[in-house]
Amino acid sequence: MSSQNEYDVIIIGSGPAGCTAAIYTSRAGLRTLVMGGVTPGGQLMKTTLVENFPGFSNGIRGPDLMMEMMKQAEGFGAEIIYRNATRVDFSSHPLKVFADDEEYSALSVIIATGAKPKMLGLESEQRLMGRGVSTCATCDAPLYKGAKNLVVVGGGDSAAEYALFCAKIAERVTMIHRRDRLRASRILQDRLFSEPKIMILWSSIVEDIIGEDRVEGVLVRNLVNGELSRIDCEAVFIAIGHKPETEIFRGWLEMDDEGYIITRDFVKTSIEGVFAAGEVMDKRYRQAITSAGFGCMAALEAIKYVEMIRGSK
Repeated sequence: MSSQNEYDVIIIGSGPAGCTAAIYTSRAGLRTLVMGGVTPGGQLMKTTLVENFPGFSNGIRGPDLMMEMMKQAEGFGAEIIYRNATRVDFSSHPLKVFADDEEYSALSVIIATGAKPKMLGLESEQRLMGRGVSTCATCDAPLYKGAKNLVVVGGGDSAAEYALFCAKIAERVTMIHRRDRLRASRILQDRLFSEPKIMILWSSIVEDIIGEDRVEGVLVRNLVNGELSRIDCEAVFIAIGHKPETEIFRGWLEMDDEGYIITRDFVKTSIEGVFAAGEVMDKRYRQAITSAGFGCMAALEAIKYVEMIRGSK
């Protein structure tokens, strides 16, 4: 392995957590490699206007925000490569990360690979993403203030929280759930059932999302009788779960049953020198600003760890 592939810190992922971590570690003078992936920037690359990230009074487009973050990290000296990490070897130090057959090593690794929202698998869902289809109501629902109807798909805590959030913004909220009972916690169910703006369609699925350039409605199938019906709406929020991007870390790091990396002291994983930040370990908040915050924490821990390693030599 060439010494060119030896770093102080390797950051896997280039969303808000990864880019923030890179800004901090490179600014601290650490030789930093960001493995940004073949599709860099994280979930914000699929959004339109971001209004809740501090510092932008008129909002900023998600792709523009991520490009600025990456430029800022590069400005401090971080090296970004647009390759996917395909496997790791954390059995000894330095820690090793591979992109296909090429090996990279570092004293510390920050994992910021994020989590992908589970989707319905519809062509129209992909075509209208950012044009009324969203996976984050707390991010995008304020864009539809005063809407006649907003649709939320799902039946867990996230779906319940999204529906309650949308009820503050829209005249009506239609919640579509494939089962005849919710998976959401009892307290959230009580709030849902007491909110007159929210209507729940039980045992139903979204067959299609209607609209050419923007969402105009959804086609819903009742799973009990097979009947199809159209529901007009201005936006559809998908809340059927997330899948953390942690497959290559299985067998190396402690994870929960859903595959999220388990951390202690906020960002420390079960292996010394390996830290996790953002939605790869945070399944509660899922916001760009909280991911950036975790990226900052992971970077500060990595800086401290690298300095300790150097001081012991």
